[in-house]
Amino acid sequence: MNLFALLDQAATRHGDRGAVYHGDQQVHTWSALRERALRLAGSLQELGPGARIAVASENSPQIVELMFAIWAAECVFVPLNYKLHPREMDQILDDAGAAVVFASAEIASALSEVTSVPIETIGAVGYEQRCTSDMAAVPRATDPADLAWLFYTSGTTGRSKGAMLSHRNLLAMTLSHLADFDSPDENSSLIHGAPMSHGSGLYVPPYVLRGARQVVPASGAFDPDEFLDLCDLHPRCSAFLAPTMVSRLVQTDRDRPANLATIVYGGGPMYVDSLKKALAAFGPIFVQLYGQGEAPMTITGLRRADHVATQAAGAGWAPDEVLGSVGYARSGADVAVLGPGGTPAAVGEIGEIVCRGDVVMSGYWNNPAATLATLRDGWLHTGDLGSFDGNGLLTLRDRSKDVVISGGSNIYPREIEEVLLEHPGVVEAGVVGAPDEEWGEVVVAFIVGDATPEDLDKLLLQRIARFKRPKRYAFVDELPKNSYGKVLKRQLREQLS
Repeated sequence: MNLFALLDQAATRHGDRGAVYHGDQQVHTWSALRERALRLAGSLQELGPGARIAVASENSPQIVELMFAIWAAECVFVPLNYKLHPREMDQILDDAGAAVVFASAEIASALSEVTSVPIETIGAVGYEQRCTSDMAAVPRATDPADLAWLFYTSGTTGRSKGAMLSHRNLLAMTLSHLADFDSPDENSSLIHGAPMSHGSGLYVPPYVLRGARQVVPASGAFDPDEFLDLCDLHPRCSAFLAPTMVSRLVQTDRDRPANLATIVYGGGPMYVDSLKKALAAFGPIFVQLYGQGEAPMTITGLRRADHVATQAAGAGWAPDEVLGSVGYARSGADVAVLGPGGTPAAVGEIGEIVCRGDVVMSGYWNNPAATLATLRDGWLHTGDLGSFDGNGLLTLRDRSKDVVISGGSNIYPREIEEVLLEHPGVVEAGVVGAPDEEWGEVVVAFIVGDATPEDLDKLLLQRIARFKRPKRYAFVDELPKNSYGKVLKRQLREQLS
């Protein structure tokens, strides 16, 4: 099955209903979206089946049509995080062997200086001419195991790796979401507050399948007041948001719009206190997911009802041990915790979280070593540490990787450290995450040397995305190390508390 079938079905059932909106303005009906995607697909077929087609843009209505056009052409969708530095984008384009990249005007201008991959500007004359091409035939013979999406996520070195997601993987994700979390229909909406290159974009398929309109904020970004205003304008709204975005909604002190039905939060730590404030402000509309790009949006989760106290416990919210967990295994996902030697851990014992099922990727693109290290005997090894209680509730205990999750974005310390160490005034560098009420975590760099923060900022902004830059620097005489010379990150974090 090809994922284009989801749009084909929605257009057949709901043809003249609104499908895509930019703010309060209707952009396409379902029939018009289907036709536009097939015409775009017709212009892309010359690239050949399996061609990797990249999209680099702030949230925009065109991402929806490009996504389904790429699948209709039996090619591979490769979305790029628009916050990345152009050189980081180019690394992904090179790794994927992208045939072309469709980019917004601003990103296209910056990319043109660093990449040799052909660039087409979304919405420009050439793009619109593609939309007048002969329509491609609806794909009927696609192997469900064929690659549909290359989901790039940084590795432990900071170098991006492409998780290979098939049509089957994404359909399993779609069905699990509809089974566990939300039940939209043609009178529902999905508001894209979070980046469509990642979490919010992954939720396009289940909502398209059910004929729910796709709503892209006019700003192309997340503004809490704009988001809440859109909820007043569109029916039965759902959204995927990072925990920091949820906190920003609460900080508006506005009442929950009557049409706001579901907020799925994930992609970073949601502290219990923050979650309780959100529940108090908006009520039991929250759903939590724990997943990775390698098992998109689908390892464990908490339903709306799981956030509320059981009848026996009386009124109020669920206990802290529930709210502070990552929930129960999702439909279609087999989740386990492995102790020493790879044996199943006992109840309460901390070990590595692993999962398997149709949602799990087939491997990393052109990276057999990383694939072998991550996929073993059919199990995805997440690199996260956790424990189960006797009721099957999973709690994350620590991250075996040094990832910093800030505002829902993964930031890997090593790539920052490597750039910092290029400065002649830096002898040693150690980068960690510090808890932050607004962002979840922020980046802090411990520096041994005599470089100034201004010089370090200048260097970093030449090499990596702005959002990865440390929020502050701590200058120290030495970094704590073990007997093997490895920097003790835990001790650095303790210095921040």
